[in-house]
Amino acid sequence: METISNDSIHIEKKINAPVKDIWRAWTDPATILKWFGSDPNGWGLKAELDVQPGGHFEITFCNGDGAEHTCSGEYKDVQEFSRLSFSWMWKSEPGVTSFVTVALPPEGNITQMQFTHANVGTASAHNYVKGWESAFLKLEKALAAPANRSIKKEMENN
Repeated sequence: METISNDSIHIEKKINAPVKDIWRAWTDPATILKWFGSDPNGWGLKAELDVQPGGHFEITFCNGDGAEHTCSGEYKDVQEFSRLSFSWMWKSEPGVTSFVTVALPPEGNITQMQFTHANVGTASAHNYVKGWESAFLKLEKALAAPANRSIKKEMENN
């Protein structure tokens, strides 16, 4: 389900993975590089994440055509396995700040991710709805990949 207003988007996405896996996908640098970015043929280049209130992040990814994009921000609310919120800025659009909230209510081994990107306004050239929906498809594929099965088993044993 998706809701769009003039200034924010809201996407609810049911993901066939436990909350711990979704949390790791948003907060672990190596894992975020596997899915972050809207281009299905793109890839992550660098991720620095200091996941704590007041901590900063910077993520650089590349589209399939080689175009690089860097986003950054500051974590505002960090509730492990439950909620993550942070400011959002593009390196290519200085002075344009928006705000992202990710809520992760569990439903057994399924997570109903509730995603909101607020204050997107009209100052950004990015199509956030299309971009996030594409990124979340990559997230689902990354979580379903055979290589991640060993990560999931390792997380369950810890």
